[in-house]
Amino acid sequence: MRKTKYLEQLVESVVNDFNSRREQRRNLESQWQLNINFMIGNQYSYIGNNGNIFDSDKQYFWQEREVFNHIASNIEARICRIIDKIPTLSVLPASNDIADIESARLSKEILASVTDSIDLKDIVRHAVTWSEITGTAFYKISWNADKGTNIRISDTEKSVKIGDIDVTVCSPFEVLPDNLNIENISECKSIIHARAYNVDDIKTIWGKSVKPEKVRAFTFDNISTSLGGLGYNAHINKVANVELQNSALIIERYELPSEEFPNGRLTIVCSNELLYDGELPYINAENGERTFPFVKQISNFMTGSFYGVSVIDRMIPIQRAYNAVRNRKHEYLNRISMGVLTVEDGSVDTDALEVDGLSPGKVLVYRQGGKAPEIMEVPEMIGDFATEEDRLLEEFKNVSGISDLVETYNKYSNLSGTALELIYEQNELRLSMSISELKKSVKLIGKQILNLYKQFAVVPRLLKIAGTEGTLKMYYWDNTEICSDDVVIETQSDLGDSITTRRATLMELINSGLLYDKNGTFSESMRRKCLDMIGFGSIETTQDINALHINKAKEENLKLSNGDSVQILEIDDHQIHIDEHTAHILSQEFRANASDYTIEKFLLHIREHKKLLKGDN
Repeated sequence: MRKTKYLEQLVESVVNDFNSRREQRRNLESQWQLNINFMIGNQYSYIGNNGNIFDSDKQYFWQEREVFNHIASNIEARICRIIDKIPTLSVLPASNDIADIESARLSKEILASVTDSIDLKDIVRHAVTWSEITGTAFYKISWNADKGTNIRISDTEKSVKIGDIDVTVCSPFEVLPDNLNIENISECKSIIHARAYNVDDIKTIWGKSVKPEKVRAFTFDNISTSLGGLGYNAHINKVANVELQNSALIIERYELPSEEFPNGRLTIVCSNELLYDGELPYINAENGERTFPFVKQISNFMTGSFYGVSVIDRMIPIQRAYNAVRNRKHEYLNRISMGVLTVEDGSVDTDALEVDGLSPGKVLVYRQGGKAPEIMEVPEMIGDFATEEDRLLEEFKNVSGISDLVETYNKYSNLSGTALELIYEQNELRLSMSISELKKSVKLIGKQILNLYKQFAVVPRLLKIAGTEGTLKMYYWDNTEICSDDVVIETQSDLGDSITTRRATLMELINSGLLYDKNGTFSESMRRKCLDMIGFGSIETTQDINALHINKAKEENLKLSNGDSVQILEIDDHQIHIDEHTAHILSQEFRANASDYTIEKFLLHIREHKKLLKGDN
């Protein structure tokens, strides 16, 4: 009886905690909904005094109320520019030991494999879209026991999945911290994740049947009454609340380790039912500790706020002003094209005139002795409208950080290439905070992925690695192979340049002679590296004889390092072998770990190649 009472109080505390946090965040949610409305085109909406979103109506039937959506185009351009900077991850070894170095290499390949299998780029695109519209997005990194390949249980006909990583995107509406005034997830003591599930899925995942409840969600509804112009209506989407059918709200409360709960605590409730109460499931932090399975990504930083801010917040007043200017111009054109009649009272049938207007060929009959109707003179439109429109368009670019370099070149055609490059770099700086947050988030995702593999990958897994020469290598690995979670961003991917800029820089280096060796020749290995750097590494296939020689020389490096004997063949390209063996000896990891015996063995091998190259037998 006492236990039942305790569980009821636990469920009640989680539900009350969720409701309290959501009420504190109510104004932020209203702003997020307004941002979404402006993004999809419902730009005559506003936040009422009660925090709800309302749509304003036309003041007059003839009023022009079209939407000229520049927010969407600027945000879409920002999203494309940001996701183009997704970094490549690498792993630093735990020490200079050769085993740790090889483990770091394997960990890097594991990260590359899993990011490809889960389509991390599409996941990041989804998260960046949320962060650019609302200011914040979250990644949830978890272990899915229903993923991976099947393995058969010994002495039975049954098979089970080996499990794999699952990375999902959570909107800011789903994640609630315990304090809105802190800035990082690491400062939180607890985090609530709330998401609606179908009750059938809840039964499958948690093994308990729950009753459906009233769960409201956002959807897009079509409106037309308040938009359009004289004589027509426009249709546009808006954000609307709907009630989901056969669904219930899952509330997960994650609590960091404490004195009372050394391994943290996870409590999951739904429809006043307790689905789970136990320790945090994942050892996903440094030094074997447990933490939240979430990574936060923001668009722009706001001091003293857990959530980031979106540039849409700053663009909404500009968009409203721009719509007003364009619509007033169209109203002026309507007055010019259709005219405004002045009619003496009682001189004509005004009802018929209002219905038919002044149609071509119309016979207008007016009272004898009365004054004929005439069109009122419309004053000439002042140039301030065009000036204001251009100024608002320029302000869109300044606020969003997106500039059209083609337009800049056409406007200032006398600019040098260096000046244009400086403009491009300045344009990139406007997105630097969002790009920096993206890279930090991907790096933290990589750390949590490796830690989850260290915890759950107890069954050997097959890893296929495609080499640049068209080779395919296969490794069997498990959690014992992962010795480091020191994930870093590769320097090459952190340059922040486009493939076009990289190619131009590389051509400048080649033309300057900096990539030639001491003999003034452009070596085969350097040629291959240059092709790989500019994205043409796949040109080198196994059919290329030079690629085969380089691959054979690398295999000899491994054999010589392991103390095996290597036979020099007459068909070997001795210069390529000499270059590859010398580069291997000069590498820092080889010099840090190789014995004098191994080094001497390499030198003897290189001397033999040199003799054969000179024609000495």
